[in-house]
Amino acid sequence: MGKYQADVEKLLKDIGGKENIAAVTHCATRMRFVLNDPDKADEKAIEDIPSVKGMFTNAGQFQVIIGNDVPTFYNEFTAVSGVEGVSKEQSKSIAKKNQNPIQRAVAVLAEIFTPIIPAIIVGGLILGFRNVLEGIDFGNGTIVSQSVFWNGVNDFLWLPGEAIFHFLPVGITWSVTRKMGTTQILGIILGITLVSPQLLNAYAVGSTAAADIPFWDFGFAQIDKIGYQAQVIPAMLAGFMLAYLEIFFRKRIPEAVSMIFVPLFALLPTILAAHVVLGPFGWWLGSGISFVVNTGLTSSVSWLFSALFGFLYAPLVITGLHHMTNAIDMQLIADFQSTNLWPMIALSNIAQGSAVLAVYFLHKGNKKEEQISIPATISCYLGVTEPAMFGINLKYVYPFIAAMIGSGLAGMFSNLMGVRANAIGVGGLPGILAINFNIGGGGLAFLVAMLIAIVVPFILTIVFRRQGIFNKIDPVEEATGNLAPEFATAGVSVSNVATEEAVSATPIATTEEKLFAPVDGQVIAIGEVSDPVFSQKMMGDGFAVRPTANEIYSPVVGKVTSVFETKHAIGLLTKTGAEVLVHMGLDTVELKGAPFDVKVKEGDEVTPNTLLAIMDIAAVKAAGKGTDVLTVLTNAEKVSSLTLTKTGEIKAKEHVGEAEML
Repeated sequence: MGKYQADVEKLLKDIGGKENIAAVTHCATRMRFVLNDPDKADEKAIEDIPSVKGMFTNAGQFQVIIGNDVPTFYNEFTAVSGVEGVSKEQSKSIAKKNQNPIQRAVAVLAEIFTPIIPAIIVGGLILGFRNVLEGIDFGNGTIVSQSVFWNGVNDFLWLPGEAIFHFLPVGITWSVTRKMGTTQILGIILGITLVSPQLLNAYAVGSTAAADIPFWDFGFAQIDKIGYQAQVIPAMLAGFMLAYLEIFFRKRIPEAVSMIFVPLFALLPTILAAHVVLGPFGWWLGSGISFVVNTGLTSSVSWLFSALFGFLYAPLVITGLHHMTNAIDMQLIADFQSTNLWPMIALSNIAQGSAVLAVYFLHKGNKKEEQISIPATISCYLGVTEPAMFGINLKYVYPFIAAMIGSGLAGMFSNLMGVRANAIGVGGLPGILAINFNIGGGGLAFLVAMLIAIVVPFILTIVFRRQGIFNKIDPVEEATGNLAPEFATAGVSVSNVATEEAVSATPIATTEEKLFAPVDGQVIAIGEVSDPVFSQKMMGDGFAVRPTANEIYSPVVGKVTSVFETKHAIGLLTKTGAEVLVHMGLDTVELKGAPFDVKVKEGDEVTPNTLLAIMDIAAVKAAGKGTDVLTVLTNAEKVSSLTLTKTGEIKAKEHVGEAEML
């Protein structure tokens, strides 16, 4: 009988049986299923399986988190089920069958915008700072009107600001070719042809008489020389045409001459179509969408539009549909030089963070939860909501509802006051930098809206919890039997409930486990890692290092318990009982060990001076994967607390923190 046979048999039954499995594979920590009918999976029953540490659905895949012993679990599962695995890419391909057309479209938008979001955020900060320099009159004039130095800084900052937003089509066409797996330099060239200085700038088209618009004269036809600065949809349409033409000709032109004719036959027709058909149509479509949104948010029923958007934005994040707002926001800025949508998104970020903050105060003293709630609150206030929503708010439900209500009220107030943003990308509290101070209520109105987004969710979360609205008992309290006083006095009867005094009177013995940096680089909290399985601590608590060197050392004193076949992860066990996973890179299981040279084997004793492996950072980056090196304590039930004593730049083997082990 295998180690996990009972759990494997139960998982097979609860997932709907062998006939419900279209594909199965695994990575370093989780089983990845593509199910014929996801509704047949009994999530509650699966959650009760001892070896299952969590589950979630992403991109059509049903993912069950097992831990660093997942290869053994997977082998036993395939033996019991008789279902042979497929590669991760094949699994993703099959998973698309479980997505409807809207989900597929949203997934495409997400894949296009995700690589360029860092540039958009930087651009938003730059334009926000310029907004402060030149947009606020302090009584005796603006900052730039009073200072030669700041006037020069303001003028200089326009250089990167223009590059990011006016030349956004270049980033979009590049990102499309990257997503489609075609030649990326052709995407860049295509984007440049849409914003070339030879063309009439898109911002000048409205003020230029039709007779004065330059054109290419072919004798039998004329084509207007119009640029598409900051236009999103024309760039996307052109990018996809280029990619599909390249794929088409790549299959039909002999390899001996493909280097010459594939780029020629793909690029030139696309450039022509972009300026004759795709560009004008995309501009018309994008302008139509932005007109409808702007009209709805400035009409007599704008209060309803804005309240609904503010209320529903967080659920949109869960579904992934929020990626559509990036394109709409950019189009609003292109058409109206500002957007009334982005301020409400920033307020939704704040509202989710305020709800988590209330949960922190309600559960103060719960050390394990504090490790999630405190970083999640900070993350929300800086514009990233996923750790808060998935780690706390959705788990308890009532804080999520409270945040939605607060977001709706704050968004409605903001929009009624005419608040608009000059740029996007700067969310949460720093979102005020993107606000146009000279339109509507400006910065003052947005400050009031932020106050609403902070106070209302905080109060509602406490009220909902104490009144038992949306959720009578917190799952964490129900599981431990440690009810809050307000539930005890409300007549809730639970047997064997330990009082707070009894709990505090019983000391719990802990042992300190010292943690060391496994590689040179920058230490970051695990909540900042882009993979939700790690950032939401589904695998356990820990930390990550963004490496600047290739040598990976042991983060603890212990013994090697496992080396994954794909070489990207190594399991360790310490004398205090900590089960430690050293995970090199994100999604690097797909690389099949190519960038990794492991220097240890199972059974080896290790210390922070022991070289575990060499990771070729350049190769990992070239494959489009994240390079974060994670140290995760996977037996979370034995970890009382984990504290990082150092952040920022660090050298391998340096002491970085400690964990208290039960």
